[in-house]
Amino acid sequence: MQKVLVVDDEAQIRTVLRGYLEAEGYDVAEAADGTEALAALRKDPPVLVLLDVMLPGIDGLEVLRQLRGFSDAYVILVTARAEEVDKLVGLGVGADDYVTKPFSPREVTARVKAMLRRDNRGDRTDGDALLRFDGLSIKPAHREVEANGVSVGLSSLEFDLLAALATEPGRVFSRAQLLEKVWGYDFYGDERVVDVHIRSLRARLGDDAGDPHLIATVRGVGYKFVAGPR
Repeated sequence: MQKVLVVDDEAQIRTVLRGYLEAEGYDVAEAADGTEALAALRKDPPVLVLLDVMLPGIDGLEVLRQLRGFSDAYVILVTARAEEVDKLVGLGVGADDYVTKPFSPREVTARVKAMLRRDNRGDRTDGDALLRFDGLSIKPAHREVEANGVSVGLSSLEFDLLAALATEPGRVFSRAQLLEKVWGYDFYGDERVVDVHIRSLRARLGDDAGDPHLIATVRGVGYKFVAGPR
């Protein structure tokens, strides 16, 4: 069974989410604070973490920052803050989606299912052929990327997003199309999650948004891959 870690300081929320997730066949672990969460993540790594932002001691964003140092597990942030800044800050440190309290346990479960269904899709990258561009090599079969000869560590989502763009250079993808292609047909989240992952990709690849040589923004539409072949 796929393991999901529920991190929330409210026992009732953990219990409700555990019930819904276990009913869908997931193996569920719980943590009540950031310290417990980090210990659980290292001891028995889950495939997905439901992570509350407002935790006692080490908060959720700090847990997420530390988590990204040793894991590429999917992370769905749970927050009571409705401000967009908080959502984007969270996504900027490596979250894959977010939900805002109060939430429906059914909706949260649906998001978990949508996210984990990506692992069962056989078409996340279009073929295994080596992709070579000026200053960039992508090896889909090995899920490896090199920029100017240096290996670049990407999360699973970041790799799939890059591969989706690079397999069709010059094609303009809307955010909705990228969500469908990379996140899955039944993605429930905000389209702006794409923008945050694009920013993260550019930062990791050394691509300047103001003068891009890999991923260009098409204002009002979405993104396209612009690197020339090698």
